[in-house]
Amino acid sequence: MNTAWQDFMESQGASFDDKGRARFGTPGADCALMDLSWLGLIRVGGGDAAGFLQGQVTSDTREIDATHSALSAYCTPKGRMLALFRLFQRNDALFLLLPAERLEATLKRLSLFVLMADAKLEDASGELARIAIAGECAAAMLKTYVGEPPTENNGAVTHGDITLLRSDSDRPRFIIIAPTHEMTALWAKLAESASPVDSDFWRLLDIRAAIPSVYDETAEAFVPQMANLQLIDGVSFTKGCYTGQEVVARMQYLGKLKRRMYPGHIDTDTVPEPGTPLYSEKSQSGQGSGKIVDAVAGDRGGVEALVIAEIAAVEQGPLHVGDESGPVIELGEPPYAFAIND
Repeated sequence: MNTAWQDFMESQGASFDDKGRARFGTPGADCALMDLSWLGLIRVGGGDAAGFLQGQVTSDTREIDATHSALSAYCTPKGRMLALFRLFQRNDALFLLLPAERLEATLKRLSLFVLMADAKLEDASGELARIAIAGECAAAMLKTYVGEPPTENNGAVTHGDITLLRSDSDRPRFIIIAPTHEMTALWAKLAESASPVDSDFWRLLDIRAAIPSVYDETAEAFVPQMANLQLIDGVSFTKGCYTGQEVVARMQYLGKLKRRMYPGHIDTDTVPEPGTPLYSEKSQSGQGSGKIVDAVAGDRGGVEALVIAEIAAVEQGPLHVGDESGPVIELGEPPYAFAIND
């Protein structure tokens, strides 16, 4: 945690939980301002940064530039996701934005494969603050205080020392990355009109956009296609080899996908942790019916969640959280279409 930024946030009325997520006592707002300190940053610099990552991650690093970011995953040789992150360019380096709890393990493992490449990996979390703004208000406010924001989903732009990344959900929303001293001034300006809300509101908007996350509890639990990553431009099938590529490609072209990710609603006040198992008496697998990917108390009552579940069990229903006595999760479809051949 960036202590200078944390001190500033606390001066603005925030408290922090054990995951580094800010609490303002406000679950959501139409024009919402959020702290993203619970997301960490890995910087990859050097002349071979893009080439090095090209052989490690699922997305095509040749498509990442000053105007475009993308979701991407880092997998084991067996194709299981160790980390999932937003990959973007800032000035002359590439950055991975991911849950801070996965940063150390990801940085350590990636560093093992640098070898003779001209690439330097380092934790940049203490150097750059991360916040977000969401709502119909967001673009106009950023234009006023920073500069023209990206107009397309996954778009990116850097104005001076401030980087803006667009990641829409059920409303426009932007990640803002800047040095701490600049971010404190920007937060104060944005907070004059936007409402500071709990960090979990960002996770809630991810859930509504059906954008997955990987936490400690779900590391190595899913291949990218189970998390619909191929449907949201998080996997390239034309870039060539990367760690886990053989398994991921075999699943796409030769396998039959038996599990996929769904958004859902649970009528409960108890928020299940990522990795919580799902139960169905119709399950056809000894591996269980599925798992919770992420879950947050909704601002409309109950709990909203992303789950990865057996397609057959979903079709036959119902699915319970935990065991047969757990609450039923009512599943829907993501805001993007499932591919016909999935």
